[in-house]
Amino acid sequence: MSMLQRVLAAFAAGFALLALVFEFASTEGAPLPVWEFPAVGAFLVLAILSLVRFRLKLSFWGDGGLAALGAMALMLALDTIQQAEAGYWFALVSAWLFAWLFAERLSGAISKGKVGDAVGMLIPLVFGVAILVAWEAITRGGNVPKVLLPAPSGIWTMLTGNIPQIAADFQQTFMKSVLAGYVLGCGSGFLVAIAVDRSPFLKRGLLPLGNFISALPLIGIAPIMVMWFGFDWPSKAAVVVIMTFFPMLVNTVAGLNVAGHMERDLMRTYASGYWSTLFKLRLPAAAPFIFNALKINSTLALIGAIVAEFFGTPIVGMGFRISSEIGKLNVEMVWAEIAVAALAGSVFYWVVALVERAVTFWHPSVRGGRA
Repeated sequence: MSMLQRVLAAFAAGFALLALVFEFASTEGAPLPVWEFPAVGAFLVLAILSLVRFRLKLSFWGDGGLAALGAMALMLALDTIQQAEAGYWFALVSAWLFAWLFAERLSGAISKGKVGDAVGMLIPLVFGVAILVAWEAITRGGNVPKVLLPAPSGIWTMLTGNIPQIAADFQQTFMKSVLAGYVLGCGSGFLVAIAVDRSPFLKRGLLPLGNFISALPLIGIAPIMVMWFGFDWPSKAAVVVIMTFFPMLVNTVAGLNVAGHMERDLMRTYASGYWSTLFKLRLPAAAPFIFNALKINSTLALIGAIVAEFFGTPIVGMGFRISSEIGKLNVEMVWAEIAVAALAGSVFYWVVALVERAVTFWHPSVRGGRA
């Protein structure tokens, strides 16, 4: 074990010991010791006994099991308490440290070839679950008002209870505004980049204009697009086009200049013209730059469409729902829409990254395992 892993193991057991000493929780003003919650008590005892790792070998799967046991026990305890006390928070920190220790040891095992790379997917999963557990424990155990920060369980209940409405919002914002604007913005940026590369006049005249357009504030563009294209999704798609056009233009122009002079001279010796050199040499060399713009725009497009809906839209759409529900202090619905938007943006980015891997499989960044 590394020094960091030893420190994490010692602190995890230490906080478990503190959780046994201090008052765990209270209900109606009456204190509740940790032994009122057998699952939590078992976790704390096992956490302290894990100190045997300094004498005997303990698998990292044991740390993962302790983190899972602690998380489940603490979540179940929330159903029977009104206020979490010091012991509860110490137990939460202990479980969180065991999750960190598990991720650290699993990462080390992967780097040494002891387990397969596919098991590495557990690391982001454990990290995400740890954040959700801490979020749930803090909001419910600390009695945080819902208007400030709702618990993940409340957001999930709101999400599952309003699936038709959220699906309609998703279709309006993502399926119409985002996808249409993304295709038009990235496509036009790519074509203009080819024209700029072909014409020195456009390179000197259009690129500075593109810099100017990219600096325009979104909150200033969105109302104008609504005035031009109406309140429905075409105005939001227009905003997305403006946001995605310039990143694609700049990245494609930069990528087209990657091919070296030796490669271009070789193409000339084979009597290749501009278009033959473009399609056989320069565009393949520019592919990583183009996909970099596509990945950047996959998140910019969603942000642009949602913000544009704040300035005028039919009574449907993710941006409209966020704006209207926050006025009603229905924060759980707002967070449900944010969660769907975040998931959609992540999946969109992931799909583009998978396409990039398939297209640019020859590039060193892909051969090295980076998307």
